[in-house]
Amino acid sequence: MDYDTVREIDPAVADALSGEVDRQNDTLAMIASENHVSEAVLEAQSSELTNKYAEGYPGERYYGGCEFADDVEQLAIDRAKELWGAEHVNVQPHSGSQANMGVYLAMLDPGDKILSLDLTHGGHLSHGHPANFAGQVYEVEQYEVDEETGYVDYEGLAELAEEFDPDIIVSGYSAYPREVDFERIQETADAVDAYHLADIAHITGLVAAGVHQSPVGVADFVTGSTHKTIRSGRGGIIMCDEEHADDIDSAVFPGSQGGPLMHNVAGKAVGFKEALEPSFEDYAEQTVENAKALADQLQSRGLELVSGGTDNHLVLIDLRPSHPDTAGKEVEEALEEAGIVLNANTVPGETRSAFNPSGIRAGTPALTTRGFDEAACREVADLIADVVDAPEDEAVIAEVSEAVDELTDAHPLYDDEEPLYE
Repeated sequence: MDYDTVREIDPAVADALSGEVDRQNDTLAMIASENHVSEAVLEAQSSELTNKYAEGYPGERYYGGCEFADDVEQLAIDRAKELWGAEHVNVQPHSGSQANMGVYLAMLDPGDKILSLDLTHGGHLSHGHPANFAGQVYEVEQYEVDEETGYVDYEGLAELAEEFDPDIIVSGYSAYPREVDFERIQETADAVDAYHLADIAHITGLVAAGVHQSPVGVADFVTGSTHKTIRSGRGGIIMCDEEHADDIDSAVFPGSQGGPLMHNVAGKAVGFKEALEPSFEDYAEQTVENAKALADQLQSRGLELVSGGTDNHLVLIDLRPSHPDTAGKEVEEALEEAGIVLNANTVPGETRSAFNPSGIRAGTPALTTRGFDEAACREVADLIADVVDAPEDEAVIAEVSEAVDELTDAHPLYDDEEPLYE
């Protein structure tokens, strides 16, 4: 993209946009929550629907002129229902966090109790961290993974639920490399008469493709992001039974949002259509296989993974056993200098601060979109390990950077001659 029109009006922004295109093309995006959308999704998200206010829902808007906004939103809703098998879908949340807010606002009163996974063990800010609205409005208790195995301690969760008596239990995580047993958590929620919110922000695409078990039809509410493994327009989504449909819709609008971002809803609709194609199942399966190859090679290089591997799209590396004097932020910065972009991350039993934790998190959704296979991901694992072993060695950084250049050249983004993916 050349951004010629933007450049005429605002060269500084045009430079930043062009720089971002180059940055994405020239680096490996391994932040587990990032992906690369198609040209079609980009086009929909930059459409004239950005000009349209459409407060309300299809057929029930507060403003006129919404006939095409209605068409787009209904397409997004219908396709989401088909993808995930949900009875009711709200596609208006601006983000996964606001999707969670919609559920809390619909079903809880201030001061009610949330039971969720601790942030340092793989949970999310919007599940009840004290710095987030959820932790400020509601009473929060948090369960943990077993520090020895890295798996959710389901028995401990059940015991804590009996003791805490929550109003809602949150499952689904942002740094958990294993499949989630949603049915077991639902049994715990039923036992204490609590709602169950499954936040599948990271695994929306894996669930849609059937490579991860689905909480839809199991949990009372399912929320997610629409721009991660599902590769559609950026934003959030809420799914539930018809029983709760009116409460959820009212909590999103007017409860927590005004006019929906209709250009993003258009991006969601297009991305959902792409995800309904048979090729998307191949993509999701390859994403998981790539993560497993990445995990195996990292372990063969002496790095320890939380839970010993992965079932999904991400790996979580605990640096303490193999590199006790090396912190996650140091590795993150060295890898970025070499062209590999991932993030420092807390690990179970964290002994450092959240700003400079003991682990790093890496994901394969974006690499898989670029066409990487298991062999390429094993090569990337070796590059990561090389930098972890010598994060201050400029010669190593330069060598890894050269290898990254070769990989990105072999798998270009947004090529004028060939679409990103069919």
